[in-house]
Amino acid sequence: MKTGDAIAEILKREGVEWIIGYPVNHILEHGAAAGIRPIVVRQERIGLHMADAIARVTSGKKVGMFVMQHGPGAENAYGGVAQAYSESVPILVMPMGYAQRMAWVDRNFFSAINMKNITKSAEPVTSAKELPNVMRRAFQRLRSGRGGPV
Repeated sequence: MKTGDAIAEILKREGVEWIIGYPVNHILEHGAAAGIRPIVVRQERIGLHMADAIARVTSGKKVGMFVMQHGPGAENAYGGVAQAYSESVPILVMPMGYAQRMAWVDRNFFSAINMKNITKSAEPVTSAKELPNVMRRAFQRLRSGRGGPV
């Protein structure tokens, strides 16, 4: 099983009904193939507000989820993630990452580092075998304690 398919399967088992996203993020396609409805937006902050609304309207019972491209996409999403953090809204945020050989290159926006102070948890997936543990921790943090983006 490919990593994208594994992510989609975990999302489905965790009850994610919609993946709101700004292309390019392959989780949109993998989620759609697994039966999770993709909603594509034209601006990152709007997508975050949509995920925020899902979480708020359902009192956190349904997962508000947003995916976006790495770099500029994650930078554009930063303000919406910070707002969700300040208002304790549980949203799952999954930016696409750079290739490992490029992740630590200067001037690249590394989401796991840059979003650490505005999320309950920010953890990169560095290997396929760690994926189930990373996703388990993300959903556990998303659903426990004070609300906030993960």
